[in-house]
Amino acid sequence: MANKRDYYEILGVGKSAAADEIKKAYRKVAMQHHPDRNPGDKGAEEKFKEAAEAYEILSDADKKAQYDRYGHAGVSSNGRGGFSGGNMNMEDIFSQFGDIFGEDLFGNFFGGGGQRSRGGQRSRGVRGSNLRVKLKLTYEEIAKGVTKNIKVKKYIGCATCGGSGAKDKGSVQTCTACGGSGQVRKVQNTFLGQMQTVTTCPTCNGEGSTVTAKCGNCKGEGRVYGEETVSIDIPAGVQEGMQLNIGGRGNAGERGGTPGDLIILIEEEAHKDLHREGLNVAYELHLTFTDAVFGTQVEVPTIDGRAKIKIPAGTQSGKIFRLKGKGFPAVNSYEKGDQLIQVSIWTPQHVSAEEKAMLEKLSHSPNFKPHPDKNDKGFFDKIREMFS
Repeated sequence: MANKRDYYEILGVGKSAAADEIKKAYRKVAMQHHPDRNPGDKGAEEKFKEAAEAYEILSDADKKAQYDRYGHAGVSSNGRGGFSGGNMNMEDIFSQFGDIFGEDLFGNFFGGGGQRSRGGQRSRGVRGSNLRVKLKLTYEEIAKGVTKNIKVKKYIGCATCGGSGAKDKGSVQTCTACGGSGQVRKVQNTFLGQMQTVTTCPTCNGEGSTVTAKCGNCKGEGRVYGEETVSIDIPAGVQEGMQLNIGGRGNAGERGGTPGDLIILIEEEAHKDLHREGLNVAYELHLTFTDAVFGTQVEVPTIDGRAKIKIPAGTQSGKIFRLKGKGFPAVNSYEKGDQLIQVSIWTPQHVSAEEKAMLEKLSHSPNFKPHPDKNDKGFFDKIREMFS
C-alpha cells in the first residue's frame, strides 16, 4: 500500500474536482493507456488498471470521502474497505466502466465502447445495487477491533438457476441481433470518411444472450430476496460516521450480474462513564472536599478496565490528570490517544447545624481564602490542553 500513487495524481485532478471532471479525466487517461492502442505494452496495461482503480474510488461519493480522510488505508481491499480493482482483470474493467468509453469517439477509434470485454465476451447481467447498514459498537469493541457477524436482508443469487434467470441451459440463446457481442455497430459516411459508432444492443441490453424460458423460482431475474450472514472485520479505532466498504456483499445482480457493495456505517454506543473526544477519552472525577484537601487514591473506569490514580493533597477543582495511551488507537496507525480525567469538587447541598457551624468557623481561616498559584493554568488553558 505504501507504494500506491495518489488517485488524484493518477487522473490529474484536484481534490475539489467535480464528478464530471473526474469522469472526463479518467476517459482521457484510459484512452492514452488503452490496451488496443498499446498492444503488448504491459506498462500501459498497468496504468490503464491503475486509472480504473482511481476512478472507482473517486467516482463513488462514499469511497471518495473515505479516501480523502484516511488515504489508501481507508479504502484498502483487506476485507475492510474500498477497491476491488487490485484483482480486476481487463474484462472486469470494461464491464464496470465500459459505458464511459462509449460516450465519445473512444469506441469509434478502438471498436470498443458500451460494455465491451476483452476478447469479445460479454459480462453477464446487470450489476446489483449497494446496500448501507448501520452497525453500533461499544467503546471496548472500537478500542480493540472486532469481528461482527450480521444478518443482512438483500437480493441473493437464485439457487435454482444459478443466477442465470433461465429455466435450464437450453433456455439461454445467443442474441441474434448482436451475435453475442452485446453491441451493434453502425458505419456512417462523413466528410472525414467512414465513422463507426458502437452502441449497446437494445435486444439483449448488452448481455449478448436472451432467455427464452424463465426460471420459475426467480421469474427470470436470477436472484431472490433473502437473508445472508456477513462477517465484518472492524479495525480498531473506527469513529462515529466512518464508513467501511465490503466489495461484492451488497445486492446480487440480475441474471448473474456483479453484486453491489455493502457499506457499513459506524455508530458508537454511548458509555455510561466515559466520553470520546477524537482519540482521547474524557472522564469526570467527583471528589469530596476532604479528599481534595488531604489527597487520596481512587479507581477510575477506562475503556479496557479500571485504573488506580493518586490524587495529591491540595488538588484543585478542574485539575486534569492524563493517563498516557489509555485512549483509542488511530485506524491503521500506531498512534494512540490518552484518557483525560478532570476533577470536580463535589459540594454538599444540605448540611446539618453542626456542620454549618464548623464550616463557618473554617471560612474565617486565612488558609481557606482563595489564593491561586500563579503557575496554575487557567480555565481556557485547561480546555486547550484537554483537547490537544
